[in-house]
Amino acid sequence: MELNLLLRLLVAHLLTDFILQPKSWVTDREEKRGKSSKLYLHVFITTLVAYILSGLYNNWVIPVVIFSSHLLIDYLKSKADKNKFSYFIADQMAHLLVIVILWLSIENKWTEICPFIETVTRNNRFWIITAGYTFVSFPLGIIIGKATQKWRDQISREKRQVAIAHLENQEAEKSDEELREEISIITKSNEEQDVGLANAGKWIGICERVLILTFVLMQQYSAIGFLMTAKSILRFSEKETNTQLKTEYILVGTLVSFATSAMIGVIMKMAMG
Repeated sequence: MELNLLLRLLVAHLLTDFILQPKSWVTDREEKRGKSSKLYLHVFITTLVAYILSGLYNNWVIPVVIFSSHLLIDYLKSKADKNKFSYFIADQMAHLLVIVILWLSIENKWTEICPFIETVTRNNRFWIITAGYTFVSFPLGIIIGKATQKWRDQISREKRQVAIAHLENQEAEKSDEELREEISIITKSNEEQDVGLANAGKWIGICERVLILTFVLMQQYSAIGFLMTAKSILRFSEKETNTQLKTEYILVGTLVSFATSAMIGVIMKMAMG
């Protein structure tokens, strides 16, 4: 497939949506929505840059489609929760979908889609790579999480016990009921913090497993050592009483994650010949 026009339109989108759009314009659009002059200015610049970079100056379909679709998508996004990452992804996917459809229509590539998809899906390498990356993302993370659950629970129990002991020593004059209430608040706070850290750790784990698998498939084994060295920089504050437990927990999870991803990469390379 000829990708020249598609690449030109993608570059135009990246320039106008991320580089040529100041933060003040985004804020103005979120506050005023459809009444924002910056919204229309941004859409006009996006259309102009796309039209210029396309090189098809006799084709008026490009500016019409880009202007109308970009205005509609950005207006809908301005009404959504600006802090949600999912809305940002949906916004960008919508823009990219319009660009792809526009490219397919102008280049008349619709008849090539089915043969292209059939060629890709008939290739065993495609399914081996898809299965490998799918497995090292969420499924392997769940398996590692269940395997290390007992150590995570032990860290949470010790953190709670230390917090309770400290509170009892500092608040000896308070009644049992007041102490129980404060202990309940501390426990709830620790649980919320653990959930937040678990979510962050989940995405860190996914990223590092994907990188390990990619390095193995590309035979960049020295990059794996660099990644492990970078991960070893992680240290815990000396003020915490369960530093050793956390260090050992992180070390076990990291080694299991790295080793499993590397072995999957080796198996994939063998399967692909």
